[in-house]
Amino acid sequence: MLSAIKKLFTPDPVQQQAHEAYVAVVSQARDVRFFRDWKVEDTLDGRFDVIVLHVCMVIARLEKEPQAPRVKEFIRVLSEVFFSDMDRSLRELGASDTGVGKRINKMAQAFYGRLKAYNEALAAGDITEAISRNIYRDKAPETSILSAWQGYAQSVSEALAGQSAEQLMQGRILFSR
Repeated sequence: MLSAIKKLFTPDPVQQQAHEAYVAVVSQARDVRFFRDWKVEDTLDGRFDVIVLHVCMVIARLEKEPQAPRVKEFIRVLSEVFFSDMDRSLRELGASDTGVGKRINKMAQAFYGRLKAYNEALAAGDITEAISRNIYRDKAPETSILSAWQGYAQSVSEALAGQSAEQLMQGRILFSR
């Protein structure tokens, strides 16, 4: 009985680590250069898109080590933490329960579509089209901005590749060397 109560009040280590990883992702996604220099709209949608890009890059890195213990579970929990944060954000903005459910469903479709697009783009070595389509939508950015994103994505991918899956899953994510 005591162990059941203790388990109830002890945080799940994977949940805690996924939360720490997500905090690192959000911190990186709030880098002012994305919004000031690279002209991402500083809106709920713009912030969502930059967070999704970073979550996708972390997931893409972790998926390269599917044999590592807990990788699939960690990716699932990281995604859940992301959606929980989106739910909380929408509620803070005053969305109703019905509205939140519909928006989260749209966000989930966008997330998994972007995950696929970014995985393919990262594998191909050119993320500019996926960035243009997903972050800027119908407002195509200058070529210099897309080039900056390409260099950034390559740099982040290299930095993530230099870290162990265990380090990433502990939330100790370095996005640059």
